[in-house]
Amino acid sequence: MSEKDPIRLFVAHLFQDDQDYLRVFEYLESRDKFFYLNTANPDAMPPDGGQEAMKQILIEQIQAAEIMVMTVATFDKNPDLVRFQMDAAQAKKMPILVIQSFGGTVAIQKEVLDRTDDLVEWNDRVITDSIRRLARNEDTAMWEVIEFDPD
Repeated sequence: MSEKDPIRLFVAHLFQDDQDYLRVFEYLESRDKFFYLNTANPDAMPPDGGQEAMKQILIEQIQAAEIMVMTVATFDKNPDLVRFQMDAAQAKKMPILVIQSFGGTVAIQKEVLDRTDDLVEWNDRVITDSIRRLARNEDTAMWEVIEFDPD
């Protein structure tokens, strides 16, 4: 992964403003040297055509990605639409990363647990490490350095 070869990710969305959707990008942007291209576009709601047009747009967005990222809260808001997105990702044999609800207070559906390749908490390093590992098989063996004052 580099600036010239960013990881292409699709973040599950419901074609509307969503705090968790935006929060994913806040966390990704907080990491130095993490380059990505978001293939999702929640503003691309088709003016007409209904469910089928919406599904076609989602398929196009997912086809351009290497990994799908979704939040548990997004699944809980519209399981059918997110289930369709998961189906499209899995049809492409794309890994799915799931981020727990903020604060970890919501139970995660068994269906989500069974279909995810990794489940992480809201932590910028953990999220980006998982994306690197799932999308590009990059080893991100990062170590935390803790300095102790000898006095």
